[in-house]
Amino acid sequence: MAAKQFDSHNRSVIRRARKGDQLEFHRGWYSHWAVYIGNEEVIHLAGDENDGLNGNINPSHAFTICGKSFNKAVVKRENVWKVVLDSKVEINNNKDRKCKPRRPHEIVEEAIMKIGEIGYNVLWKNCEHFAAYCRYGVNWSKQADNAMLALGAVVVFGIVAEFFRKKKD
Repeated sequence: MAAKQFDSHNRSVIRRARKGDQLEFHRGWYSHWAVYIGNEEVIHLAGDENDGLNGNINPSHAFTICGKSFNKAVVKRENVWKVVLDSKVEINNNKDRKCKPRRPHEIVEEAIMKIGEIGYNVLWKNCEHFAAYCRYGVNWSKQADNAMLALGAVVVFGIVAEFFRKKKD
């Protein structure tokens, strides 16, 4: 069950959730995503060994080499309260502004068809990509986009710093 501080808020959010909504579970430095399918159930992409649920991230699940995942993730159908844990949950369909959502029954059908073991990559095939694909038919993760942007900025900064260091010498 959710931590007491979010219990009332989370109950209110789940009461308002409709089939096909994307639920965002705030986990501190990242968010976990799921598709709400009704009756307090969600379908979500979670790494084995509970990755993506409680923040105990296993780094070997984050990357692939030549497209081959180190480990697989599992698309699961679960009670929303098993996924909430001590997180704050929100309905987050903000991508509706840029993408046309499928009809609710189509979103739920897509999510159900994906149940089982699939590949995982934190930057290209994570839980937010999964939820967005079910809702819009598009793999899109703002978290991954932001991580890639930050990584790119660090690389550019490093190159510029090295250029000026060499120029100074």
